[in-house]
Amino acid sequence: MLRRIVFAVIAMAALAAQAAVPEFHLVVQDHKFQPTEIQVPAGQKFKLIVENKDASPEEFESAELNREKVVVGNGTIDIYLGPLEPGKYGFFGDFHQDTAQGAVIAK
Repeated sequence: MLRRIVFAVIAMAALAAQAAVPEFHLVVQDHKFQPTEIQVPAGQKFKLIVENKDASPEEFESAELNREKVVVGNGTIDIYLGPLEPGKYGFFGDFHQDTAQGAVIAK
């Protein structure tokens, strides 16, 4: 019985921690990121939800954010980032670098 209570407390704590992480949405459409800039709180972890509305895959890539992740056509991915120092962090779509550009701005 004690084991079940401990497990339940741990599970609730994990869910509460996930709920406390702010979420920001980014859409890939017509080989462009929308919006092109996302403002996030500096010094705090956050979740970036990237939805690809194009039929072809795109890659969210950023050396500054140390992330490289493919989002399949008509798919969605979650990227956990932060905490970030205040500043501007560029990202791009590796498959369409000429049009898929953006930035995360931590304030």
